[in-house]
Amino acid sequence: QVQLVESGGGLVQAGDSLRLSCAASGRTFSSYNMGWFRQAPGKEREFVATISWNGINTYYADSVKGRFTISRDNAKATVYLIMNSLKPEDTAVYYCAASTVVTTHRSAYDYWGQGTQVTVSS
Repeated sequence: QVQLVESGGGLVQAGDSLRLSCAASGRTFSSYNMGWFRQAPGKEREFVATISWNGINTYYADSVKGRFTISRDNAKATVYLIMNSLKPEDTAVYYCAASTVVTTHRSAYDYWGQGTQVTVSS
């Protein structure tokens, strides 16, 4: 089992930045590939970014490419999502998740956090 706890969400204005954190406990964090997903009201949960277990490979959704950065610190068992130039359409609950494969597919992630709300006002 891997337990994931997100933090860092909040209410910001368009153009602002936020850093989300996801702290892991349980089984060896460094053996998992990590992802961030988000879900807006009335919409399906969608892929945002993923990072390989060693931090070498990262992938982003087109909608956030160039604005968001995913990173990890295996010593702290934490994955981060730095979000710059936030837009109202980034408003959603953000979830981190753990997978044994590097993938953008939601169904391949085995463990999920409870989510953190990000609201971007215009």
